[in-house]
This record gives sequence, structure tokens and C-alpha cells, in this order.
Amino acid sequence: MSNVLSVGQIAPDFSLMNQDRKVVTLAELRGKRVVLLFYPMDFSPTCTEEHCAFGPALGTIAADVKTVVFGINCDHSFSHAAYKKQFNIPYDLLSDTSRATVKAYGMYWGLEPFNAAQRGTVVVDEAGRISHWSQVEIGDHRSVESILQAARE
Repeated sequence: MSNVLSVGQIAPDFSLMNQDRKVVTLAELRGKRVVLLFYPMDFSPTCTEEHCAFGPALGTIAADVKTVVFGINCDHSFSHAAYKKQFNIPYDLLSDTSRATVKAYGMYWGLEPFNAAQRGTVVVDEAGRISHWSQVEIGDHRSVESILQAARE
């Protein structure tokens, strides 16, 4: 695990398509706290367990007009649409098929044959700076409490 970003650093901008094929750009979210949940794959067991656990708690954060939550991985927006619908995920899922964003955030898992995102959490503050960066082993679960704490820091 290598952290290429530091707390206090300006977060790399991105423009990614969500599950509804609408483009989300980080720069347009200035003034809001942005919670980025990087995860390896839609429909995988650990990712699904996490999103099902995160949904109720993070849905309340996402309901706050000053905070937005996004899941990010390298799957296509069509996969995200089915995944979000099937598991009732209350926040948007962003597609980084080019892997540019996961690499910019130090969340790239280039191990063949996966070529996917790592499992990690980044919080971007209202000024566009990294206020939290963490990563866990690919098969480990993040706790809802740790994400809620990071989002409130």
C-alpha cells in the first residue's frame, strides 16, 4: 500500500460517469465535503457486504446537503447501475474505466488479472483538500464507524 497523497494536499480533480451516465466533476463540488469510497469490484462478496453495511449509515451523511458520498471503482457505469439497484446503495457509484483517478489517489491495484481499485477511503474537505486518506488490505472490511469518523473530521 502506497499513499501518494498527503492530508492537506489539494485533491486531484476528476470527471467520472455515474451509474446514470451523468458526469460528476470534483471541482464542481467545492464547498461540500466529499467522501470517496474506493472498492475493487461490483458484486464481489466483500464489496457487497461493505456497501450493504454502509448504506443505512452513509445514506444519512449523503442526505446532508454539505456532504456527498461516492463509491469509485473501474467497473462500467452499466454494472454500477445494476449493482446500485440490486443492493439499494444510497449514493452514486462512479466509473473509472481509464483507471486515471484510482491511480491519482494511490488506490490502484495493478495485480493481474484484476487491474482494479484498492479498498480505501478518501475525504476531501470543502476547500478541495485531502482531510483523510486510508487504505485497508483488499480482502478486509472497512468499518462504518471509521468512515463516519473520517467524514466528520
